[in-house]
Amino acid sequence: MSGFVEKPEPLQVPGLTHLHSGKVRDLYRTEAGELVMVASDRISAYDWVLPTEIPDKGRILTQLSLWWFERLEDLVPNHVLSTDLPAGAPADWEGRTLVCKALEMIPVECVARGYLTGSGLVEYNADRTVCGLGLPEGLLDGSELPAPIFTPATKAAVGDHDENVSYEEVAHQVGAETAALLRQKTLEVYGRARDIARERGLILADTKFEFGFTRGDGGTEPELVLADEVLTPDSSRYWPADAWQPGRAQPSYDKQYVRDWLTSPGSGWDRKSEQPPPPLPQEVVAATRAKYAEAYELLTGVPWS
Repeated sequence: MSGFVEKPEPLQVPGLTHLHSGKVRDLYRTEAGELVMVASDRISAYDWVLPTEIPDKGRILTQLSLWWFERLEDLVPNHVLSTDLPAGAPADWEGRTLVCKALEMIPVECVARGYLTGSGLVEYNADRTVCGLGLPEGLLDGSELPAPIFTPATKAAVGDHDENVSYEEVAHQVGAETAALLRQKTLEVYGRARDIARERGLILADTKFEFGFTRGDGGTEPELVLADEVLTPDSSRYWPADAWQPGRAQPSYDKQYVRDWLTSPGSGWDRKSEQPPPPLPQEVVAATRAKYAEAYELLTGVPWS
């Protein structure tokens, strides 16, 4: 059992139709057919959307995505049309809302890995592969890979876990041409972002992207577009470069404080039970918010206000 501990009721905004509430984002459609993506302050861990929010998290994710989209637009177009609030939207949506192109989304999580950790490490330890790609002997938790690899996953519903799949499975699902394009663009974008992060003292260990095609209206050819969030601490694993040490878990700029507390005796929660996790204590909320803000500041060079 997993999913929302307390499923939020979507706001009703005149002129907008609510389409979906995910782990973090609420999706609406305008009367003109554009999509409105609102990043909440919700946080998830271990396939649960927790009952406690992290203040400013949605704004940090949105503003960091916009910063990255600007630095990637020569590699791949993105889905952002405007950051203006739709008429009648609540003031709290300011800074966390994107008006976006409606796309035919590709049902694949496009994961790029430059370092070995997480689910990739589990698979590697079992049979020296990640998503069917053979890797050399002797790699440790946190080891840099000989070259970045494309390791796609299925897109899971809220409460379910993404599952790694082979490149061949992706080609079977979406076609060989689209699969090749996804791999190419995923690795190109990862390479650009990895180099930018390195200049700022961060290691981008891995990240995931979502892509969609424009609808090709008016006789135009469909175009691959980068969508959703991009290169945020929710979709990416950032490590401080000066603390990198293969062979152990690396300190990271994400929700590790949340995970650590949930699995500690202090939470009283049994991850293997069917009981939902408890609310987060204030000190965990504050430390997690600080990590998100620090990642934003290190990457952009701008203080988070």
